[in-house]
Amino acid sequence: MNAAAPQPPSTPVAMLLAQELDGLRRAGLTHWYHRLQPPTAAMDDGQAESTPEVLLESECVPRPDHRQPAGVKTGNDPALDAVAPGPAGAAATAETGLQSLAECVAGCQRCPELARTRTRTVFGVGNPAAQILFLGEAPGADEDRIGEPFVGRAGKLLNDIIAACQLKREELYICNVLHCRPPGNRNPSTQEAANCREFLDGQIGIVNPRYIVCWGTVAAQSLLDTKTTIGRLRQQFFQYGQAKVVCTYHPSYLLRNPSAKVHVWADMKFLMRDLGVHLDASPQ
Repeated sequence: MNAAAPQPPSTPVAMLLAQELDGLRRAGLTHWYHRLQPPTAAMDDGQAESTPEVLLESECVPRPDHRQPAGVKTGNDPALDAVAPGPAGAAATAETGLQSLAECVAGCQRCPELARTRTRTVFGVGNPAAQILFLGEAPGADEDRIGEPFVGRAGKLLNDIIAACQLKREELYICNVLHCRPPGNRNPSTQEAANCREFLDGQIGIVNPRYIVCWGTVAAQSLLDTKTTIGRLRQQFFQYGQAKVVCTYHPSYLLRNPSAKVHVWADMKFLMRDLGVHLDASPQ
């Protein structure tokens, strides 16, 4: 949606966030505000879930343009500098917007079970003006304890993959579909993902990456709104807003199925080749 004048905020928190996001608009953000509304999707068992009062009344979250249908590929973009951080001013402005959004997430009560059982919310880390955004599914026990996505064994493996791609973790932005840990590390429900979607799209809109890497089935199917398996989503680009989307297996899956590492490496080579970086050697 094109930039337009926001509605007057109705609460002090709304005024603060609106001011921060208005600064993003003036800095050149092209996707403007959407009112946070209680989700209306039905639960997996077909029963409607009562949604607690939404924390924010008129605060706005910038969104990317609606995705193209799954399967639509982009043309090659020979931008070797796509992994380079953006201008310092843009990064600072984006960081301010992300901090304001993180404060909203920290107080979220949309999913009563998750709000009751979480240790803390897990928002996102990395370069606020990153050209590559890594998207996982949900925090695990280590993430819930530390407050950072992709830590523990899966996080270490992800760091190894990042290094093998000639990247640095601090160059990327890393977040999850869900910002709270589901009890027992179960997969997020459809309703939970819908509850958190405003915040995820807010992160994507603020960071405005050129590439999104979906790690695992939950991330890929949630972002692209598809039921296609991860095996069929691999090795092709999809479009979400202005970003090219690549899908591959989650690092935790690789810990259980080491033979799948070769497929993830092929997917990383596919991504980096579009950036003009050719990765020939296989990682250790």
